[in-house]
Amino acid sequence: MDPVVTHVNTSLRVRYAETDQMGVVYYANYLIWMEVGRVEFCRAQGIRYRDMEEADGILLVVAEANCRYQAPARYDDEVRIATTLSEASPRMVRFDYELFEEASGARLAHGFTKHVFCGRDFRPAKLPQKYWPLFGM
Repeated sequence: MDPVVTHVNTSLRVRYAETDQMGVVYYANYLIWMEVGRVEFCRAQGIRYRDMEEADGILLVVAEANCRYQAPARYDDEVRIATTLSEASPRMVRFDYELFEEASGARLAHGFTKHVFCGRDFRPAKLPQKYWPLFGM
């Protein structure tokens, strides 16, 4: 089996619709970008959310989210999302994120999300063992 991926970089360009009246990215978009980073992290690891949901009935439910803003992103900036798997168990997983403005390297924000594995009934469930190596367990 290939080694576990612990860090993935994903880039995106700020769309005009993501900015507010002040011309900066609306704060809630950073959480959306964290999701983009998380999905791409899982894809790099060979996991697709849809497959876990459809094949095994496992949902990745957000239990906690945090974002600390440091500098504004603006329309047409290229943003790099550095996503790291920082903690994992058969019941929960945590991802850490750092968001950078690509041209200057300035850190825009950093944060984390914690997720609980749940079944289709939204009750906590144990992650099937076949996924453990993909999350470094």
